[in-house]
Amino acid sequence: MSSFIALDVETANADMASICSIGAARFENGQMVDEWYSLINPQDYFDEMNVSIHGIRQSDVHDAPNYEQASAILNEMLRGAVVITHTHFDRVALSQASKRWGVSIPTCTWLDSARVARRTWEQCSRSGYGLANVCGIIEYQFQHHNALEDAKASGQVLIAAMNKTGIDLEGWLERVSQPIDPAQSSYGPAIQRDGNPDGPLFGEVIAFTGTLAITRAEAADLAASIGCEVASGVTKKTTLLVVGDMDVMRLAGHEKSAKHRKAEALAEQGSSIRIIRETDFRELVAGA
Repeated sequence: MSSFIALDVETANADMASICSIGAARFENGQMVDEWYSLINPQDYFDEMNVSIHGIRQSDVHDAPNYEQASAILNEMLRGAVVITHTHFDRVALSQASKRWGVSIPTCTWLDSARVARRTWEQCSRSGYGLANVCGIIEYQFQHHNALEDAKASGQVLIAAMNKTGIDLEGWLERVSQPIDPAQSSYGPAIQRDGNPDGPLFGEVIAFTGTLAITRAEAADLAASIGCEVASGVTKKTTLLVVGDMDVMRLAGHEKSAKHRKAEALAEQGSSIRIIRETDFRELVAGA
């Protein structure tokens, strides 16, 4: 189980840039190993509605650093990390505050634990996926609307989801971009085909990942027609992984799909697996 940082912010008013507190918790192998919390002086007014939620008043942040000062610590902490927030509110707030103060936006990979929860527990797939409700489902108690407590809770939601589903951190980075019900995916249900025994590539086991120019079903039919067995995922039996052209052009790291990274890992371990672009696959079919 990989490491990640869970993060939460509170704001002084309806402007998302008015961050008045930040909490972050680092998790490794399912355990919290470090935490950081700071009040922030937004140099902005405090709306009583917001104060009623988090209890932070203007007098509390008088001597606190502003966001520009805090961002030096925060950006270094988040650099290159997978960062968990519950809904994308906190991510947008950091972005808006960074723009207001003229500092760099954190460079990290974001993962929304609310989207994770909706794909893990059926009872909150359509509604009721707020942090307090989800923590009720996993029986985790915390002090809601305290930035550090909320950050820790978001991390616990992800850990509970990984334990329940068996999907690891990298898998969730891909899963959250897919529909809640995989059967309703734009990719369609998991595509599998038996290969044409007379096809020139009979014996090859192929899988697809990324955004293709044709549907997964069409791609699977093409592969099967030339003899490939089409699988829904990457395993040690996989010999070909077809990646959408645009996905091949992306930077390395978490921008690659979980299937792509798994194929690379298997290749490094000695598995006979080839990764090709969709364009090359279609040329392969055309020339068969």
